[in-house]
Amino acid sequence: MCAKAVRKEPSIPIEEFDRDTLRFFYETMVKIRHFEEKVEEFFFAGEIPGFVHLYIGEEAVAAGVMANLRKSDYIQSTHRGHGHTIAKGAQLNQMMAEIFGKKAGYCKGKGGSMHIADFSVGMLGANGVVGGGFALATGAALAQKMQRTQGVSVVFFGDGASNRGTFHEAANMAAAWKLPVIFVCENNQWASTTPYRTTTSVEDIADRAQGYSMPGVIVDGNDVFAVYEAARELVERARSGEGPSLLEAKTYRIKGHFVGDPEKYRTKEEVQKVFDETDPIPRFMERVTKSGSISLEELESIEESVEQSIAEAILFAQNASEPDPSELFEDLYV
Repeated sequence: MCAKAVRKEPSIPIEEFDRDTLRFFYETMVKIRHFEEKVEEFFFAGEIPGFVHLYIGEEAVAAGVMANLRKSDYIQSTHRGHGHTIAKGAQLNQMMAEIFGKKAGYCKGKGGSMHIADFSVGMLGANGVVGGGFALATGAALAQKMQRTQGVSVVFFGDGASNRGTFHEAANMAAAWKLPVIFVCENNQWASTTPYRTTTSVEDIADRAQGYSMPGVIVDGNDVFAVYEAARELVERARSGEGPSLLEAKTYRIKGHFVGDPEKYRTKEEVQKVFDETDPIPRFMERVTKSGSISLEELESIEESVEQSIAEAILFAQNASEPDPSELFEDLYV
């Protein structure tokens, strides 16, 4: 039986990080942030159909985990999946087109925000079903083990999904068969409108790893360095055949459950206070500029490039054609 989950603080001196990794952290986080801000803007402008769920404030989790993965590794995401998809390397143009419901999108405009997938970069799909990714990621890990690829599979999920039966079924199978899957719980404190402590039997969700004889690790999910180090250890462990693990990243959902959520279950003052104290992007900027690892001018240049690429993605989506009604029943399995 494994011990209780351990809390891990970043220990690698920033001077030991190569510039490419530091640039990946920053570029990924600001790309997610600006992408989501534009999605919110155009949703309120009436140009985006359906629902969208934003990842603002949680960018360090996606960036920190994905920096350890290969293109051939697999991830499974959630209804709040834009950040994971971007961090895994999906194309912004096709992502934005999909969110706008256009034919040039990843799913020909038929999936929308909650169902973006790009198999070419190992993104097996976002999932509109809470807890719907566990079995898929575990199955992908089984395939990797059988094919001896030394690949890993990562499934992202929220604190609410940790209470679904699918989590426990997948964790048990992954542990019994020592599959190379990492369960990453983004504990953003809110399951839709419900604070996690009112429905969850443990203070630390990572403690549930004990029941499946796998390591449980807790990190500050708003510190990209902490996420990176913990994920690196668990990814290396999975690649070497030692089986699954559970990583809990403590973070906070800055936006409502969905865009337009009236958020009557919490105050704006609470949200703003948390955001001011924990926003992962300025935390990263302060650390790297203070250490002299990257200059403020270089960070500003990266951000300008990101803004340009997102502006191009918006134009691409706006100018793309709508799916033809005659295609309604194409691409269906049944």
